[in-house]
Amino acid sequence: MEEDNVLAGAIDIGGTSIKYGVLDNHGKVLTKSKTPTDVKGGGPAILNQVKDLVRALQADHELSGIAVSTAGQINRKEGTVIYATDSLPNYTGLNIKEILESEFGVPVTVDNDVNCAAVGEYWKGAAKQVDQFLCMTLGTGIGGAIVINGEIYDGAAYSAGEFGHMNLYPGGEPCTCGDEGCYERYASSKALSKRARSVIEDYNSLPNLFWRAKNEDKLAESVINRWVDDVALGIKTLVHIFNPPMIVIGGGVSEQGDYLLGKLEQRVNNRIMSSFERSLSIKLAQNGNDANLQGAVYQLLKYMK
Repeated sequence: MEEDNVLAGAIDIGGTSIKYGVLDNHGKVLTKSKTPTDVKGGGPAILNQVKDLVRALQADHELSGIAVSTAGQINRKEGTVIYATDSLPNYTGLNIKEILESEFGVPVTVDNDVNCAAVGEYWKGAAKQVDQFLCMTLGTGIGGAIVINGEIYDGAAYSAGEFGHMNLYPGGEPCTCGDEGCYERYASSKALSKRARSVIEDYNSLPNLFWRAKNEDKLAESVINRWVDDVALGIKTLVHIFNPPMIVIGGGVSEQGDYLLGKLEQRVNNRIMSSFERSLSIKLAQNGNDANLQGAVYQLLKYMK
C-alpha cells in the first residue's frame, strides 16, 4: 500500500458526543462531524453507532483503516475496554478492535482519548518534536498521558496517567473512584464550574466566567484564581515526580489562551523548586478536538507499517 494513498476513518467516542471524520496520512482532516452518544443504549448501542458512522464515511472514501479514540481505560494492544465509568454504561469489556475488524475487514487501532490527544499534539501540535512530556486534559474529570521517547507509557495494566486521582486534599470531597479529595474534584473544568455557580448568582458558563474575569470582574477572577491554585498544586507534584521538559494542558479551558497560561505559569513556578523551573515549559494544546482524531490516526499508521 502506498503511504500517500492511506485514508483513515477516525472516531472519537466520548460520554456526550462521538466525533468522527476522515484524515489522510499527513494528519490533514478531510471531513469531520459529530453526533450525540447513545449513552442510554450503552456499549452495544454505541458500537452500532460507530459502525453506522464508518459506513457513512466509506460511502465517500476508500478507507485503509479505522482509528478509534475513546474514553475509558483501554488495552490498546488488544483493543479492549478495561474499564469505563457509568458515563458509558455496559462499555467495560468490549473488544472494539475485534468487533470493527470483523465488520469492515480493515486494520483497527483503539486507544484512550487522552493518549490520543497527547500523540496528536506530539505529531501536529504543541509538543511537536518533543520526545518526553506530560499531557493533561481538564474536563469533566482530569485525564493524563505520559510520553517517553515519543511513545505512550502504558503502565502495567494500560492505565498509567490517571492524574485526576492524585490525592489533593485528604478527607475532601468524595470522588467517583471511591476515595476522597482527588485532584479532579478541585481542578477539573467541572470543578471550576461548580465553584463559580456557588458564589456567582448569575453564572451561566465557563466561557462567560473567563470573559467576565478578563473584563475586570473581581469576583469572577477570584474564583478562577482559587481554581488555578489547585491546578498548579497538582502540576507541582507531577513536575517533581517526572521532571518533564513540557506539560501540555488540553480540554475546553485551553481555549482561554495566554490569560490562563500566564496564571498557570506564575503559580506553578511559585510552587516548584527553582531547579525544575528552568527546565519546564507549560503549553496549551493547539489542536483542540482534532488532536484526538489525529492521535488515533497516528497510532493506526504506526500499526499499519
